[in-house]
Formats: sequence, structure tokens, C-alpha cells
Amino acid sequence: MRKIYIAGNWKMNLTFQAADDFFFQLAEYLQDTDAGNTQALICPPYTYMELGTDTADKSSLAIGAQNVSQHDNGAYSGEISADILSSMDVEYCLVGHSERRQFFLESNTLLNHKIQKLREFFIKPILCVGESLSEREAGKAFEIVQSQLDKCLENVKIDNDLLLAYEPVWAIGTGKTASPQQAQEVHNMIRTWIADKYGKQIAIELPILYGGSVKPANLAELLAQPDIDGGLIGGAALNIESYIEMLKIAQKI
Repeated sequence: MRKIYIAGNWKMNLTFQAADDFFFQLAEYLQDTDAGNTQALICPPYTYMELGTDTADKSSLAIGAQNVSQHDNGAYSGEISADILSSMDVEYCLVGHSERRQFFLESNTLLNHKIQKLREFFIKPILCVGESLSEREAGKAFEIVQSQLDKCLENVKIDNDLLLAYEPVWAIGTGKTASPQQAQEVHNMIRTWIADKYGKQIAIELPILYGGSVKPANLAELLAQPDIDGGLIGGAALNIESYIEMLKIAQKI
């Protein structure tokens, strides 16, 4: 059975004190709860990584980064390397979030380099793929997502060291959500693509998360779909009560 991931992407949010309070309350909850098949995962800003990894040391929490440089190290002000993340015991890293593609013009080729770099340091990439509203309305959702997968995973061998996240761009931060059926349709296509390229067993085992205005009100219905293995969650993961509620929903699945 695949794990269910409740992955909070904090983006550029929360003060240091707010982050500290969040991690303190989350640690208390996780210490007193049997996580079962659910993995709590938070991707905080870099400045809060140590708060997060300290919490992970005393609970079942996992910590991820929101981005990584394709370079090993050097004069790249403002960047962070896989080596630095590894030295801080960061287990996961988002790659290709739609905001990185849109605002920082990250190409599929660049994302492929980042995935390769993360794997050198045994950090699990969470590769994000998804179509824009105009692409969906043009009937090109499958074509776009498959193209992103092809290019981002070129020459990448998959074992149990990669997650995927389908995030329709039109549903991120808009309050709109793909219907569970729409999300399942793309998730199933992705799993079929993985099976064709990497084999049926890897496709069965590989977690695919859904991202796009996920919140407590719609999480259970999304998780009821056979190919949706959790949520990549933005705004609803900034509030500790909301985040814990989503963990509880996942733990009942």
C-alpha cells in the first residue's frame, strides 16, 4: 500500500515565531498519534529548515525544500545546493512547482538537472507537473503533462526515490479545484505513463500527489480516488489546526 502524503508547501509565508509555534504544536500531535500509513511533510522557507528538522528528529515528520540549485556550490547568491540540504537532513525537495516555472522561467531541461543533482545526495525529488487553463480548455492536458514528464525525467532511473505531484496551474491559489474525477483522470494517465516507461511494479508503488486548492473540505473525496496518494497543499497547510485536520482525514483512509 502506498503512503498518503500530507505535504505542506509554505511558499514565502509565516514569520519565524509563527513557524516555531506551528512545529511545536505539530510535534506534540505527532508524538501522541499513530501516523499509520500517513506521512506528514512540510516544505518551509530555507530559514526555517532547522526548526523543521529538529521537529523531524523527535517525531514522524519529514522535511522538504521548495527548490534547489542545479549547481554543486559556488558564487550563486540566494541559491541553495543539494549538498547543503543534505547536510541539514532534508529528505525531500520540490522540483518544477508551477510558480517556479511561471515566475522564474524554469525549463524542463533545467528541472531535469535539478532532479539529477538531488539524487546524487539521496534527496527525494517531488516533481510537479500540470497544465494551464488555456491548455486544458484546448484539450491538451495529457499532452502537456506527458511532455513535462518526458523531459524532466529524461535519463532518470526511478526506484523508490521519487514522488510526482499533479498540480493543474488553474487550480493553484485560485480557490478552484479540479473535480476528483478530473484529478483522477490525469493521475491515472501519469501512472500508466510510468508503467509504460519504467514498469508496472514501479508504477504501482510510486506516490502521486494532487496539488491545487486542497483543503480539509475536499481532501477526503480526493483521497478516495485510486491513484491520488495525498495532497501538495499551500494555504490550508499554513494553519496548524487545518493541517492537523487533514492529517486526521488521511489517517482514516
